[in-house]
Order: sequence, then structure tokens, then C-alpha cells
Amino acid sequence: MNVKVVDHIGIAVKSIEESLKFWEDSLGIHCHGVEEVADQKVKTAFLPIEETEIELLEGTSEDSPVSKFIEKKGEGIHHMAIRVDDLEKALAELKEKGVRLIDETPRIGAGGAKIAFVHPKASGGVLLELCERS
Repeated sequence: MNVKVVDHIGIAVKSIEESLKFWEDSLGIHCHGVEEVADQKVKTAFLPIEETEIELLEGTSEDSPVSKFIEKKGEGIHHMAIRVDDLEKALAELKEKGVRLIDETPRIGAGGAKIAFVHPKASGGVLLELCERS
């Protein structure tokens, strides 16, 4: 598996609009778009920092995974994403090594990236997203 960079760090927030006040006004890191990913019940906002990004995640319904995360743990770091060259190959390698996966096949995430998640029990309690961008 060829890991390229830390693609982004996902932060669960109750309100992207409110959170952007800190990131944009206080730190000067500007959002380059808000997008809703309906099948994941989430709204996202990406804030670029060099080769990586901060991804703000707001649940769009009470039963969304992000809303449930916030209810259980509060706002904060939700996941870390690393970029790989070939997501299908990376998933096959991890599966062959017996790594517990949430997604055994890629799906489409925000910005059209191919994504898949590794189960937190396999990665020391961190929800790890693998992503491939074209």
C-alpha cells in the first residue's frame, strides 16, 4: 500500500456555520465549499492547509453517524484520513492481513473521492478513512 499524505482530519461539529467563525475569523483558514453527502447523512466543509485539510462534519439528521457521535462523545475529532494511490488494492491488502474493515469496497465521499473506513478496533481506537482522489 502506498500511503501518500494525511488527506484530512474530520471534526464532528453541531454547526458548520458556527464552527467556521473560529476557523475562518480566528485562524484565517477559509472554507472552499460546503457539500451535503445525502447517503451518509452529513454536511461537510473543507478547509485546506497545505497538502491536507480540516473537514468539518455536521449531521443532517438525528440518526446520522455524526449526530450519534456528538451525542455520545461531544464535538471533536471524528476521524483521520490518509490518501492512498489505489484504494481497492489497499483494501485487499488490509483484508488479506486480517485487518477489520467497516467498508470492504470503496464508496463515494465528499468531493467525489473514493473512500473506505477501517474499524477503530483495528487502529487503536481511531476511525481511519482511506481515500483516493483522482
